[in-house]
Formats: sequence, structure tokens, C-alpha cells
Amino acid sequence: MTNWNRETDVTVVCHVRAPLLLEPVDRQVETLHACESEGAIDELLLRSWPKEVSRSNDGPHGNVLHAFERFQRWAGRRDVSIKPPFRERTSTSQITGEMRRLLVTPLLCLEVYVEDELLGVFPHSRDEETHTTDEAIATLRTGDLPTPLGSEPSERSRASATECPACGDELIDGQGLFACGSCDWVGAATESGECVDFSDRFDESSTLETVSDRG
Repeated sequence: MTNWNRETDVTVVCHVRAPLLLEPVDRQVETLHACESEGAIDELLLRSWPKEVSRSNDGPHGNVLHAFERFQRWAGRRDVSIKPPFRERTSTSQITGEMRRLLVTPLLCLEVYVEDELLGVFPHSRDEETHTTDEAIATLRTGDLPTPLGSEPSERSRASATECPACGDELIDGQGLFACGSCDWVGAATESGECVDFSDRFDESSTLETVSDRG
């Protein structure tokens, strides 16, 4: 559990696969509503997402992809994994032969914020250990905050600048600007080897092209 001052605002964003709420998902959502009504958390936001979405930014579910990329960056900073519960797969059209990359979403996923700062994404795992949504919700119900697995970069040795901090894949070095071809992370590295995220300054279509031009 994480020590905290109850005067700080705690917001929980609950992403649920649409359109059905079935056991045990509806029970978890009911418990979160109870946390809000009892004052254990300040605000509960419910968001629905489909079972799977195209990894192309041209699709209608860009908000889901943005959320996934945010989760990936958080997981990279703490040296944990969110895959599973998220999965990626490919699908080939029987008519056109076109292959699509798809992101498969979990039935339920939580974001916990303290004063607008992302404390954790649940579920996530590290090595053989998993911090589940059930565990996170149970902790919230007691009035405490769940403690994510892993640690922030300042609490552990700095990751190598050749490894993507979001997904762990190899980075492309473009003379000081690094980019990941797997999750579209882009950034730079400090002298200590810490990766600095510049993803918000680049769109997906220009990231790899920019790095390639510098290479």
C-alpha cells in the first residue's frame, strides 16, 4: 500500500469492454462505485472500449490507442508489463488480402491518479508476479492506495538508451534522437542514460521518417 494524504484528490478511470458487464466485471464496477460514494476515492470515470481495435491511427478508436500508449510509457518507467492483459495480433482480409495489426483490450483495466499524476495501471506484471484489478480495488476500498510493482527510474539503475522504455524493444538511433518502431515511442537520452520522452512532439507518420533522415 502507498502512504498518502487523504486531502489529495484520487481519481480512478475504469475502462470496461463494451457492451456487456458480466461477473466478475460488474462486481468490480459496483465496488468502485461504492468507493466513490463512501469517499475512498474522489471520482470514478467509466470508459468503454471494444474487444479489439486497429493499430492504425486512421481508425475510429484513436482514444483507445492513446490510452494504450500512455499505459506503455508508464509501464516502461516502472519496468513492468501490461502485455498481458493487452495483446496484439494480426488479421488478414479474405477479400483484399490486406493485413491489419490489432490491439486486443482486457475486460477491465484501471488507471489510478493522485492529483492528476498517474500512480498506476492495473493489471500489470513483473517477472512472475501480477498486480490484479481485484487487488487494486480491494486496497482502494480500505481507503489506501495500491502500490504498483516495479519502481521509478530514480529508484533503480538507468535503462540503456538502446532499449525502448515503453515496450522494451530495440530503439533506432538517429544521431541523438531515438525512436521505437514497435510502439512509436520517440525521445532522447541524457548523459546518465535516462530516456526522455518526446512522443507528444511527434506524430506517428513523421517519427520514423525523421529518425531515418538523421541516420
